[in-house]
Parts: sequence; structure tokens; C-alpha cells
Amino acid sequence: MQQEKRLTGKIAADRIRQMAVPRADPALLAAYRALGDASGVLSDVMDRLGIPGVVGASTLAPTLPGKVMVGTALTVRNVMQRGHEYEAARAVVNKMAEFEAHNLAQPDDVLVIQGVPGISNMGGISAQLGKRHGEVGAIVMGGVRDVAHSRSVGFPVWASEITPRTGKWRVETVEINGDVEIDGVRVCCGDIVFADDTGVCFIPIARAQEVLVMAQKTVKDEEIKCAAIDAGTHIADLPKSD
Repeated sequence: MQQEKRLTGKIAADRIRQMAVPRADPALLAAYRALGDASGVLSDVMDRLGIPGVVGASTLAPTLPGKVMVGTALTVRNVMQRGHEYEAARAVVNKMAEFEAHNLAQPDDVLVIQGVPGISNMGGISAQLGKRHGEVGAIVMGGVRDVAHSRSVGFPVWASEITPRTGKWRVETVEINGDVEIDGVRVCCGDIVFADDTGVCFIPIARAQEVLVMAQKTVKDEEIKCAAIDAGTHIADLPKSD
């Protein structure tokens, strides 16, 4: 049987921009998780600080609802493979290389893929491998498939499309750990990714502490307001936020 051709060795290495990703302190990631399903709060804070980086769940929908995911971005950029897809399929030419990104992963990483629309950029085996390497989930601008498989291993994925059409002979990975663009948002490897049922926030690592402090205060203010509402306080008398 003909062996499947994959990106390996020097070819794959040439496309890895950074071998060592700048990673946030685990305590910082834990503090973000403690915010709960706070993408709305983070979006407001990022607006006030002038930081772009929010994509709604109508664009990036979770395949495993009810999850809050926080981690460090490990980035992959895909493009359409040259040549005819059926000829590549017959020759079993596979130029996808997100597996190389999995090999660089550490616990609490999030795979962030700038993918190709209408085609799967990540399947169930890839999700299972990511889970084994300690990744907490994935963000894919483009198609994914094998959703039941990724759900079965508890690997949440936020994706813009779901399709059975494989990317094996249609997609080529051209860069790992470079900058990617997700719905107009620039994401760098090492940035913090926060995702819940409402959407996804990409937080530049250099601004992460600043965003966190404001978000923590906002969450506390909202808890006070909700308690006041439950106590029967009139809307005009609710505590004012800064």
C-alpha cells in the first residue's frame, strides 16, 4: 500500500517560525478562568482599552457548548493546496501539518488555525492528539469535521464551519507559530485565548494583566448589581460602575 506523503523533517521545520512560544504564567490563566463565562465582560474591557480581538459565536461557534476555554495561542496558517484535489487524492499527497504544531504543544495551549473555508482544517484524530498533548481546545477559522469524535474526547473546538470535506489533499500548511488572522483579528503565538458560548477573545500577552485587572473589577461590580436586582432594587437605584 502506498504510504501517505506528509510534511516531515526539514520541510515542516522550515515553516515553524518559533519553536518556543512565549507562555503566560499558569496563575494568570487560572485568574482568567475564574472569571467564568466572561467574554462579554472582556469585550467591554478591551473596547475601553482600545484593544481589538473579539469574534462572536455567530462566526466561531463552539462544538462543545457550555465550556469556558482559556489558554496560550499556538498558531497555524493554512492555504489552498496547488493542483487538482482529485489528483492529489489519488496520489495521497497530504500537505496538512497541524500535527507538527501538536508536537510543539504544552499543557494549556490552544491551537489557533487560520484555515481554508469549506474544507476541514482539523479532524477527530487531530483533536484527540491535541488532547493528549495537553491542549485545552482549538479555534479554527475555516471548516472542521468529526465533531462527534472531538466531543467524545472532551476537546472543545470553536469553528466557522463544519464540513465532511477533508483538507488532506486540498489544504497546505504554510506557517506554524507565525501571526494569523481570525475574522480580521491578528493573533500572535503566545497571546491569550478566552472562549465561551458567546464568543472568542484574543488578548495580546503584553496587555493581559491590564485586561485581567479591569475584568475582575467589572465581574465584581456585576455580581453586586445582580444581587441588588434579586433583592428588589429599582433599576435607577442600582450601584453605578466606574
